[in-house]
Amino acid sequence: MEILWVLMALAMFSLVLLPVLMRRRAGIQQVAPGDPDAADPADYGFLRQEELDIRMPGPDHDLLDVLDLVQRTQDYRAASQLLAGTESDGERRWQRVQAFAGAASLELQQRPGGVSETPGGQWLRVWRAEAPKDAGGGAVHAEFLVQQAWRTSTPGTDEFRIIMEEARSACAEAALLAPGDPVPYIVELSVARGLSYPQPEFEQLWLKILDRAPSHMGAHLAALHYWCEKWHGSRDVAYSFAEAAAARAPQGSLLAAMPLFAVFEHLPEVNLVRSFYQSEVVTKAVHGALFAVHAARPDDPMLAHVRHLLVFFLVRSERWAEAMDQLLHVDGHVGALPWTLTADPASDYAIYRALAVAGYEANGGSAATLPH
Repeated sequence: MEILWVLMALAMFSLVLLPVLMRRRAGIQQVAPGDPDAADPADYGFLRQEELDIRMPGPDHDLLDVLDLVQRTQDYRAASQLLAGTESDGERRWQRVQAFAGAASLELQQRPGGVSETPGGQWLRVWRAEAPKDAGGGAVHAEFLVQQAWRTSTPGTDEFRIIMEEARSACAEAALLAPGDPVPYIVELSVARGLSYPQPEFEQLWLKILDRAPSHMGAHLAALHYWCEKWHGSRDVAYSFAEAAAARAPQGSLLAAMPLFAVFEHLPEVNLVRSFYQSEVVTKAVHGALFAVHAARPDDPMLAHVRHLLVFFLVRSERWAEAMDQLLHVDGHVGALPWTLTADPASDYAIYRALAVAGYEANGGSAATLPH
């Protein structure tokens, strides 16, 4: 039996990875590190793997400064002030709420506390105790509970359900503190997925979000998970949801990239069809995402999310020059799909970046020929 598993693993490796690494028509050949023919990402100004920031998909210097201050001093007030000054219906508030909640959750995981040790994330508990009417603190607390449920327990267990029910109550409290803010309802989308809301109940929740922020990309991505085949929908339903969002996307909206996320959510675990990434469905979704990227505002907080996913698909499609163009915009931050689904996001991103550089150079490209 063990020999059979080994043979299967070798077969999958040769069918999935080797065609990318050794494609003869693209002229890519694997060489030893330091070889004169080895492609070097550093030639393009890319950061070394150990320098990549895995916390966020793109830069948000205000957030990073505040996160560092809060974690260093364990004083929540800077976080409260930053969220109070962030527009409620925009993408950035949602990302900042996620970042603060994630920081508290990771702190607690690293320092669970004990008889003589204060548990990590204590600043969030103090925030809620000292400022119970703070809308930002309420939203961060709700998202913290959601992340704790997914991080520390298994869906379907009593522990998971108890934490998610607490998160559901926290979402309701946060919504009362800021009636026009879509973020508490966006947090609840993850609760709805985890607690298996019936579709009519989920749709009522979704309407509350559309009333407050109809073009919110983060909300659409959160809702897409619910409609996926692995949760409470199907491939066709998820595709329909994504395509409808793209069709009604206003000018300059990244919602036109939603079909690419739907395709990603339904990728086969092992793709044995060599031409899959050149197929019509993938090509159409990639073109939609490229259109969205070109039309979007340069400061759109969701732009980096789309660019990172494009890197994945463009490399798999062997569209090396286009992949390099996206890498120039996102290199340095890798806290986005698909890299965050792996145990080492920086390593996974660096592999795809190296493949893009190798493919680009094998087809005549160089640092001098790449537009900046």
